[in-house]
Amino acid sequence: MSLRSGILTAFACLVLAACSTPVEKPNLDHQKLATEYFAEDSAWFADNIPFFECSDKEIEQVYYYRWKLYKAHIRNTGPNEFIITEFIDHVAWDREPFCTINAASMHHIYEGRWLRDPRYMDGYINNLYQQGGNDRRYSESVADAAYARYLVDGDQDFIVAQLDKMKSTYEGWYDHYDSTKKMFWIPAMPDATEYTIASIDGSGGTAGFDGGETFRSTINSYMYGNALAISKIAALKGDEHTRHIYAQRANELKSLVEKNLWNDSLQHFTDRYKMDNSFVKYWTFIRGRELAGMAPWYFNLPADNDKYTLAWKHVLDTTQLLGKYGFRTNEPSYEYYFKQFIWFEGKRGSQWNGPSWPYQSSQALTSMANVLNNYHQHVVNNSDYLNVLRLFTRQHYLPDGKINLVENYDPNLGGPIVYYYWSNHYLHSTYNNLVISGLCGVRPSEGDSLTINPLIDRSIQYFYLDNINYRGHDVSVVYDQDGSRYNIGKGLTVFVDGEKADAKTNGTRTMVYIGK
Repeated sequence: MSLRSGILTAFACLVLAACSTPVEKPNLDHQKLATEYFAEDSAWFADNIPFFECSDKEIEQVYYYRWKLYKAHIRNTGPNEFIITEFIDHVAWDREPFCTINAASMHHIYEGRWLRDPRYMDGYINNLYQQGGNDRRYSESVADAAYARYLVDGDQDFIVAQLDKMKSTYEGWYDHYDSTKKMFWIPAMPDATEYTIASIDGSGGTAGFDGGETFRSTINSYMYGNALAISKIAALKGDEHTRHIYAQRANELKSLVEKNLWNDSLQHFTDRYKMDNSFVKYWTFIRGRELAGMAPWYFNLPADNDKYTLAWKHVLDTTQLLGKYGFRTNEPSYEYYFKQFIWFEGKRGSQWNGPSWPYQSSQALTSMANVLNNYHQHVVNNSDYLNVLRLFTRQHYLPDGKINLVENYDPNLGGPIVYYYWSNHYLHSTYNNLVISGLCGVRPSEGDSLTINPLIDRSIQYFYLDNINYRGHDVSVVYDQDGSRYNIGKGLTVFVDGEKADAKTNGTRTMVYIGK
């Protein structure tokens, strides 16, 4: 039994009771914050976002920037029809007519699930499934993200209505399936990357924009997450046949990722080649660790044992996957680390052979939060999470001090690398979900209880997350290290619908009864 399931079982019968000592919920002035951060556009944000203040003002500032960025990427495409774009400007490789790209859709949904107005995610998920927006041009875990959104809003009818299209989309991915290995494969570029170890080495070190077909931990983890989500949605519908089939597929992928993609010598989930030429051989491992190897933990796929969680020591090692200014996409020991293969208008182009990408940084941070919440381990701690979150936070600031998230960054020297006209205010990652479900610790569950487990240390003196719409209830999470900020006591306090919740604590976790 996993730590997470054990906690949920232990508190399944928790009942919300009246508090013996009434505590008044502190006032967080939404209008003041909305006006400060959004000016004349404040009304939309006041109606839609969870409000947040924090002793770390850089995190607070970037949190509000990311909501402003998110709103800028929402497009109204018809009556109650909405999509989320990746680029503010049109690019040649997006999908007409609304300039969508399915590569970052899972990030968009994990972030957008916290918006109070359901129309935006309803419209976007409908577009992805009912209108062909998820065209599988890039690898994706949209079913997993849509189910994660259901855990927040609790709209069973909506998520069940997506089931048939989810299944057909999943079946479509069998065009990237090797029946002998029973695993999925993908080249570098359709995995939303290019110039990876596989694609560079597969070309003999001369190219790497395309090619590099491998059995990759990313797509196999995505398909695991999608299969598990489909199985759970089928259970909501009462479709036992589909539930069983997709649960079986998820279990098989879990076993094969652990068996075949775990590299004992590197202590890392590592791609194996599908291609076979004079440079690389079929089924051999790629030579080196990539940040993409942390993708299995995004879905809690690996078993809870030290064999796998020791991989995180390489992620936090500053000679390996963690640079001074953020995560590296692969290690400096790689022969072609940071070698520039592609240029555009005299500037460096997009590569994944070392640069720090918000896409994978946020994916790895989500994975790290899962490890801290759901695994028994002693490799990663809350301070590690906060350290990398702060590095990611600072990447949002350009050298002139303005906030503008672009495509990728130099993890060794700092500052942006790819910064073209289309790169401004780039939405290819999460951030606010990392604050809400990571730093503030709001962990949606399948049961009636909500777990709050902030990933903080002594460097966070206080935070207040307010206006969370969770299954029709207003939830607020208040943390005050010494009790002097909000004057309601030291530590963590949770309010549900304006009233202090009777909570049960277990270590650092606080659980309150919410209802489905």
